[in-house]
Amino acid sequence: MTNSPELDSGKLFAARLHAVRARPYLATALFALHIVESRRVPTMGVDRYWRCYVSPAFVDYMPVEELASVLVHEVSHLLRDHHRRSDRFAREHDLTGPAERLRMNIAADAEINDDAFGDGLVRPEGAVLPETLGLPDGELMEDYLRQFRLGTHTDDLAWLDCGSGADGLDREWELGPDGADGLSEQEHEAVRFRVAQGIIGRPGNAPQGWRRWAEEASHPPQPWRDLLGAAIRSAAAAPGAGADYTYGRPARRSAGVPGAVLPSLRRTPPRVSVIIDTSGSVSDAELGSALLEVAAISRAVGGRRDLVTVLSCDAAARVVHPLCRAEGIPLVGGGGTDLRTGFGKALRARPRPDVLVVLTDGQTPWPSSRPGCRTVVGLFRRASSWSERDPDYRPEGPPEWARVVEVGVSS
Repeated sequence: MTNSPELDSGKLFAARLHAVRARPYLATALFALHIVESRRVPTMGVDRYWRCYVSPAFVDYMPVEELASVLVHEVSHLLRDHHRRSDRFAREHDLTGPAERLRMNIAADAEINDDAFGDGLVRPEGAVLPETLGLPDGELMEDYLRQFRLGTHTDDLAWLDCGSGADGLDREWELGPDGADGLSEQEHEAVRFRVAQGIIGRPGNAPQGWRRWAEEASHPPQPWRDLLGAAIRSAAAAPGAGADYTYGRPARRSAGVPGAVLPSLRRTPPRVSVIIDTSGSVSDAELGSALLEVAAISRAVGGRRDLVTVLSCDAAARVVHPLCRAEGIPLVGGGGTDLRTGFGKALRARPRPDVLVVLTDGQTPWPSSRPGCRTVVGLFRRASSWSERDPDYRPEGPPEWARVVEVGVSS
């Protein structure tokens, strides 16, 4: 029985230098990888903490030029955030088990490899290309996952294992979050940002797939549901919102005033009024999205639907509806837009709201003065502003006293 070879670190480092010369814009990421020798990894794989596990036998077998290509491939999984994207896709589509994770690994490989090789990088033997799956180049992992299933054309790919950095599923040979030499989330994001800035600075040197990735990494989409919920919670927690004094629990400072009992400040659940823009410029899809946000707003204030009221408004404010079920709220309107009437009606309600949430496309006049409560504006995402009556119309943005969050329409 022959002993397995020791890891040829010199050969591996030569491969990394070759990869840096071929893809200089990936240098920061390639040098951020921490190499871990492992006889349990089939070939080479990465975990989500930027450790690269390397089989000594694999390094011994592969030429330096192909090792360079594999290193670029593995670091590409990490830069493109395939572990989080795979986890998200699995949750959204209720996918479980190693077979589905293999499918994600294959789809992620196809996203990377369609323009990864050439210009100094050779294509490693067995590299998965979109054409291997009978699919077009230039698409994302999620697109490929929707278009193929494991079958006879993927039987030869069962050996693939790029680690949890490719598909989000932890491996027994990985060191995990408590192991040494992993990157923190902040360090990971710093590497991604530096690589993206390098690609944007010299776009002529990078393939189209990398240029697209760099633009998205430099200007990431806002997680608008989280932002909207956070804005509402922040407004609700502001001084004076949902607060009152009570003698049921004396204030601690009473001890410093002998003979006097001072009230303590009691935090009560905030009241939220939601104004939904139902003018003609708001689409049915946006109105549907608004109703989803009403349900999310209810959750943001602890599920107390009795504390949430909803008002539909175009040029006139409609009836204020207490929240029972979001889908049962009538959204009446379709005319022009003047949300000032909605502000006025909401603020005249008794008891007054602690927080106002306005869901609109922004094509409206705004109140000239700050309301007496915190205001959050959810703006429906638009490529550009428009009006059904005046194509040259450009609305003013929401006032400075409002907390503004861009809201996307659910697919």
